[in-house]
Amino acid sequence: MAQRLDGKRIAVLATDGFEQVELERPLEALRQAGAQAEVVAPDGGEIQGFNHHDKGSKVPVDRPLAEADAEAYDGLVLPGGVINPDQLRLKAEAIDFVRSFVQAQKPIAAICHGPWTLIDAGGVQGRRMTSWQSLRTDLTNAGAQWVDEEVVVDRGLVTSRKPQDLDAFCRKMIEEFAEGRHAGRGDRLQSDTPSAPPPVA
Repeated sequence: MAQRLDGKRIAVLATDGFEQVELERPLEALRQAGAQAEVVAPDGGEIQGFNHHDKGSKVPVDRPLAEADAEAYDGLVLPGGVINPDQLRLKAEAIDFVRSFVQAQKPIAAICHGPWTLIDAGGVQGRRMTSWQSLRTDLTNAGAQWVDEEVVVDRGLVTSRKPQDLDAFCRKMIEEFAEGRHAGRGDRLQSDTPSAPPPVA
């Protein structure tokens, strides 16, 4: 990766049922780029991965959600897997954690079913994004502009469709995390039309 993430602290939020490669590949890419990447989960111990429908390996949790302060992180990764985001959506503390990143305009990277939690956190309205095909209607109904592309970047939000997109996903994720907080981008996008000069006193 061209960009370095030294000094950046990134949360990877997941629970049992995450798609194995969609957590492990981004986690490895972040750490190789110099980031302090932590697996955050509702409980401590380990969480169970899946390879599509089959059980995969367990991954150790670096920090229980109750001990994770969203303000201490520079970015957020939301892996997919059908069970994982569906379980997270049922936990108010998980949605509050995600919402903190949305409101602070910190970069977020979500792949496959990962964007599901962004709907509950109010993070998809007016955003151009992609996901696993089955989320298209959910995201569109929540106000997103859904597109079928390998990777989509919209004001610090990086989304991809499936494990086959991981190379592009990880590359754009690193770029956005290196760039950092996107405060003010939305304001600039809405004010592309020059404003009238102030009246002469």
